[in-house]
Amino acid sequence: MAAIEGLIDTTGKTLWELVEERAAATPGKRMAIDEAGRTLTYGEFRDWCLRVAAGLHDKGVHEDSRVSWILPSRFESLVLAGALARLGAIQNPILPIYRTREVGFIAKQSKCELMIVPNVFRGFEYPPMAREAVESLGTEILVADPSLPEGDPSTLPPFNPKFEALRWLFYSSGTTADPKGAKHCDRSMSAANTGMQWSMEVSPDDKAAVVFPITHVGGLVWMFNAMQTGVELLMVETFNAEQTPEWLGKNGVTCAGAGTAFWLMYLNKQRQLPKGEKLFPNVRIFNGGGAAKPKPLHYEMMEAFGAPLINGWGLTESPINIMVHVDDPDIKKAETDGRPCPDVLVRTVMDGKDTARGVEGELRVKGPQVCMGYLDSSLDADAFDEDGWFRTGDLGVIDEDGYVSITGRLKDIIIRKGENISAKEIEDLLYTHPAIADAAVIGLPDDASGERACAVVALKDGGSLDLAGMVTFLKGQKLSMHKVPEQLEILESLPRNPSGKVLKKDLRVQFGGKA
Repeated sequence: MAAIEGLIDTTGKTLWELVEERAAATPGKRMAIDEAGRTLTYGEFRDWCLRVAAGLHDKGVHEDSRVSWILPSRFESLVLAGALARLGAIQNPILPIYRTREVGFIAKQSKCELMIVPNVFRGFEYPPMAREAVESLGTEILVADPSLPEGDPSTLPPFNPKFEALRWLFYSSGTTADPKGAKHCDRSMSAANTGMQWSMEVSPDDKAAVVFPITHVGGLVWMFNAMQTGVELLMVETFNAEQTPEWLGKNGVTCAGAGTAFWLMYLNKQRQLPKGEKLFPNVRIFNGGGAAKPKPLHYEMMEAFGAPLINGWGLTESPINIMVHVDDPDIKKAETDGRPCPDVLVRTVMDGKDTARGVEGELRVKGPQVCMGYLDSSLDADAFDEDGWFRTGDLGVIDEDGYVSITGRLKDIIIRKGENISAKEIEDLLYTHPAIADAAVIGLPDDASGERACAVVALKDGGSLDLAGMVTFLKGQKLSMHKVPEQLEILESLPRNPSGKVLKKDLRVQFGGKA
C-alpha cells in the first residue's frame, strides 16, 4: 500500500483519543456536510462533543453508564457517539427500523439507563414507542429534536481511556427470534477500521457517502476511519433514489457506498443521463458489503463510472473480515468477496474438519475485529468453537490465491438490504394467525435488495389470507416493517423431510423465479 499523508496512527487508541488527535492535527478540515448545507469541521466536532458530554454528564451519564440511542444519520448522531466516547459510557446504537418488540427486548437485556430518540423520523413518532418499550424498566427517555443537551466542558471528569473495555453493544437478528447483543470494545472497532483502511486506502482528499444507518456497526467503523484519515463524510439522513445520487455527485463523492442495492440505483441513475454526462465525476471506488453482488456488476460499474466495486464481508459480531483491495485484479473484484484483512484468519470447516481450497465449508474467523462475545453469554458456546474461532454460519470457498467467495449460509436468516432478518421470528408470529396452519419464511434473490422475504403458508380448513392481510397482521404484532415479507405463497401443505424439517431448499427452487 502506498504511503498516505495525513493519517493518524490508531494503535492502541480509543475513539476519543483519536477525536482529540484529529482535531489537533486538522482543526479546520471539513469533517462532514449534510443535505441541508450544514458543514462541520474536525475542530468544531471535538468542541461540540465536549459540550454534549458535559450536558449528558449533568443528566447523570458517567463512565460505564448504559445508553441506547436511535437517531438517523445526521451530525447529532456523530456528536452523540463522540460525547459518549468521551464519558466512557457503554453505548448501544439501535437501528431506526426497530420497533417496540426489538427495542423493548434490547433495553431490558442491556439494562439501558438512558434512551435517546428523535421525535419524528420518516413519519414515525419515536417517543411513544420508546416509552412503551421501556415501560417498568425505569429507563429515562431523552428526545433529541434534534438538539442534544449541552453543558460546560470544564465540569467534565478526567478522561479514563480503556482500549479493551466494553464500550459498544450492537444487536443483530439471527436464527433466534430475539436480537443478539454483541459486545465490542474500541480495540475490535478499531481493528475493523484497520481492515477497511487497508482495503480502500482512504485519504484526507476522499469524500465518503454515508447513506446507510449510522447506528449500524459499519457506521461507527466509519467514525474511527474519519478520525484516522480526515476523510469528509457526506451525511444522508433519508436516501432518495432520484435526489440523493445527484447530491452526492455535486458534492464530489469519491467513495460511493454502501452495497448492492445502492450501486444498482447509482447505475440506473447514470444510465438515464445523456451520453458523456457523469453522475459521479470524482468517484474512485464503490465500497460496501452486507449482501451478495451480481458478478457482472463490477464490470458494469467500471464501464459506466470507471471505478471498481470494493466489496467485503463481515457481521455485526465480526465486522470487516475480508475485503477486496483496490489493487486486486478485476476478476477477483468481480467474482470474489475479497481476502482476509490484516491480522484476520479465515478457514472453511465442514463436519468438524477443514475443507480443501475450492471446497465449500462454514466460514470461521479469528482476529482482533471479533466481538468479546454476546451479552447473553449462554450464546457463546454455540458461537465459538473449542479453539476460539467464531462460527459465522456463512458458507464459502477459499480459492488457491486466498480469496473468499460467500456461497450461502447455515443460519436461517434473510439478508435484505444488508440487514439480517430472522426467519424464525416471522414464522413464530405467522403461526399465531388464526387462518394459518403451517408457515415457513425463505429468502429469495432480489436484484434491488439482495434478498426478499417470502412467506409460504398452509391454511386451516376454511381459512383465507392474502398479502395485504398478512402485512396488516404482522404490523399489528409490532414487527419492524423491514422484516415483513414482500411475497406470500399458499400451499396445501409444506414439504418436510422424514424428521419433520421444512425443506426450504425445495421452496426456494419452487418460488425463486417469481417476482
